[in-house]
Amino acid sequence: MSTHGTHRSTRHGTRGLAVPSAILRHAALMITGALILIPFVWMVSLSIKPPGEIFRASFSFWPQQFFGFENYTKALTDAPLPQYMLNGVFVCASIVCLQVLVCAPAAYALAKLDFPGRNLLFALVLIALILPHEVLSLPLFILGYQVGILNTYAALIFPYVVSPFGIFLFRQFFKTIPDDVVHAARLDGLSELAIVWRIMVPMALPAIVAFGIFSVVSHWNSLFWPLIAVRDQALMPPPLGIMAFKNEEAGNDYGPLMAASTIVVAPLIIAFLSAQKWFVEGLTGGAVK
Repeated sequence: MSTHGTHRSTRHGTRGLAVPSAILRHAALMITGALILIPFVWMVSLSIKPPGEIFRASFSFWPQQFFGFENYTKALTDAPLPQYMLNGVFVCASIVCLQVLVCAPAAYALAKLDFPGRNLLFALVLIALILPHEVLSLPLFILGYQVGILNTYAALIFPYVVSPFGIFLFRQFFKTIPDDVVHAARLDGLSELAIVWRIMVPMALPAIVAFGIFSVVSHWNSLFWPLIAVRDQALMPPPLGIMAFKNEEAGNDYGPLMAASTIVVAPLIIAFLSAQKWFVEGLTGGAVK
């Protein structure tokens, strides 16, 4: 009887500690989420305000005079924002496709093939993973100048074709796929490349979606390398195009500038919310093994 009483009191004590812990976790998540969302809320608020209300000392999300139509119209007409958006779509889609073409076979080799130097190559991938891309900007600029691809779409695409993060993520996901699947495919007469594209890649679709989201967000928001690589306004991706819009067209009129920023950010939010389930599954799949 005393033993049951002890177990019961232990359960109640554990449950009593779990409730405050859960409350603290949710409170921390809500505070963190609020801090992350504040700049976006501020951006949307400024995009619908007239110039006279933007720098008002007292804050109110909804303006006294709604100026959203005028700001968004200026954002779409005073500068070629649709062209910047199309440039971003083309560049990001090209980068993702080429990264998958390169990273999937490399990750398969590191995960399922046994060859001398495999661990050394994977160590080099990890080193490249922690190396900031800005470190390579000067060599890439010199290489692009010598090859003659500066101020072209190629200058925005090819420096990112090999992604250490993509190789690492796909390799971790491929490691979770049983080796018996690969052996059975070899017995059926499939080549190694056929195994990659007909078996491994379809099974790793969640990881590819997760990596695609990471890649698109990173390169859609990239400013440093496009600022160096291109000068023609017709080639500018969204962040660089917004800079040109601010300097040349908007001046100190921050309403249209915030409206342009909202338009640029909106596709990323929609894409992430649409693929959220795949994103979480792709990130957690490599940690199952």
